[in-house]
Amino acid sequence: MGSEHSDATGAETSAMALKILVAGGFGVGKTTLVGAVSEIRPLRTEELLSEAGQSVDDTEGVDRKTTTTVAMDFGRITIRSGLSLYLFGTPGQDRFWFLWDELSQGALGAVVLADTRRLEDCFPAVDYFEHRRIPFVVAVNCFTDARTYGALEVTRALDLDRGTPVVLCDARDRDSGKEVLIRLVEYAGRVHSARLLDSVG
Repeated sequence: MGSEHSDATGAETSAMALKILVAGGFGVGKTTLVGAVSEIRPLRTEELLSEAGQSVDDTEGVDRKTTTTVAMDFGRITIRSGLSLYLFGTPGQDRFWFLWDELSQGALGAVVLADTRRLEDCFPAVDYFEHRRIPFVVAVNCFTDARTYGALEVTRALDLDRGTPVVLCDARDRDSGKEVLIRLVEYAGRVHSARLLDSVG
């Protein structure tokens, strides 16, 4: 039966797949992260930035960016045998926020990518996940020309809830991105377990 297992009734049990969101401001590296870690060719819904969007999209600090995600990015990574993550990268601009509620349905947790040069751009994502009680980690994408800040400084600047992990990463690097996802799965697992215990206590 290959890698599949059977339970006592003879039914096949499949591997566990978890849904993860990758969020953050415009141009912070969401598409890059999904593409770097995905073991399948990532699905991308990018379009060229248009003149029509100039009046509504804030491109300050990302002047060289020529495309934008208009629906989502999608990728998959196997963390270990029997555990895969399905990654959904959210669009960064405010005008596509109506998609977030749909994408967040059934998500275990989220990665909020942050750029310390434009830290305020990730406030909406932080507020969104805190308000909906979706566990998340903040992953600071360490751009080469950005000043380096420690996790505690970022925690204070974003006024994060106590215990919310902050990790430094390079969104272009597969191993770095995978470490971020592992931290999220571990953290989200603890949060959901604690909530389950509270509900039966």
